Amino acid sequence: SNLLENAVKFSPSGGRVTLRIFREGSEALLAVSDEGPGIPPEDTPRLFERFFRGSASRSPDAPGVGLGLAICRAIVEAHGGRIAVESAPGAGATFIVHLPLAA
Repeated sequence: SNLLENAVKFSPSGGRVTLRIFREGSEALLAVSDEGPGIPPEDTPRLFERFFRGSASRSPDAPGVGLGLAICRAIVEAHGGRIAVESAPGAGATFIVHLPLAA
């Protein structure tokens, strides 16, 4: 839910949030994409750190304390998966959760 909430929070009014679920090899993938401002490259390495708030999230219109993505990563990793982000400034962001398929 945090990934979806972030996508809505950072998308412009009338923007599109896309959720895709698919299989790739031995993994199930969940991809959440938005049409927001994107993430500056210098913020990307720290996005999943506790209490880190990137430049876009420091706006008074973007509430939060910087824990959501760290919690997402902890949950995903507890299930043997990983989480990644693809983004470019001005081009939105896509968060991708990779989880191993059940045997």
